[in-house]
Amino acid sequence: MTIDIIWNEFIPDDLKEATILGVGLLGQFFFAIRSLIQWILSEKAKKVVSPLLFWVFSIMGSYLFFVYGWLRKDFAIILGQSISYYVYLWNLNAHQSWKKQSIMLRILLLLTPIAAGIGLILSGESITKTLFENREISTTLLLFGSLGQAVFTLRFIYQVIYSAKRKQSLLPLGFWLLSLLGSSIIIIYGFLRSDIVLILGQLAGWVIYIRNIHLEVRSRRPSS
Repeated sequence: MTIDIIWNEFIPDDLKEATILGVGLLGQFFFAIRSLIQWILSEKAKKVVSPLLFWVFSIMGSYLFFVYGWLRKDFAIILGQSISYYVYLWNLNAHQSWKKQSIMLRILLLLTPIAAGIGLILSGESITKTLFENREISTTLLLFGSLGQAVFTLRFIYQVIYSAKRKQSLLPLGFWLLSLLGSSIIIIYGFLRSDIVLILGQLAGWVIYIRNIHLEVRSRRPSS
């Protein structure tokens, strides 16, 4: 008996809704905590910093959002986690933290998204039905939400390329500009889908993105 059958046949609808909301809110909580820690440490340093805890909580939030996106049958959410997850792991390595973890934990972290992807492929027709033929989401709205997640993913691609060239984990100005743009799109998408999890999570980050842009621009000004 698979997890899908148990979920669809034996779990009451009210419990399903509560579980989905709980998973989503917990994932957003970890994302919010990472941003809060980064913001506090940046204010203390009077410049934008890239702390280790930012990436640790990113991994935790990303794990939960894979689950949330699947339960919501929302391809836009799943897409947003597909690349950034491994960028989080790269930054853990850049902080000299990756190799300090046990080999079993590293294998688990590396293979979990791959195993999830294989599971989706083996599901066959159910992938198309749950992710691409969702009657609750119009194609236009799905593409719009995917655009926001794509911009959010692009920010991490930019961040890892920028950091790799400098051989250290950094959060440059371009990262925050892309964050602000992607967040704005996702907030609109969340309102259109009446998704309180997306709205609350992005509104909290939206303010921090603006503050980090201000800190980064100010730090580039020549001192008087």
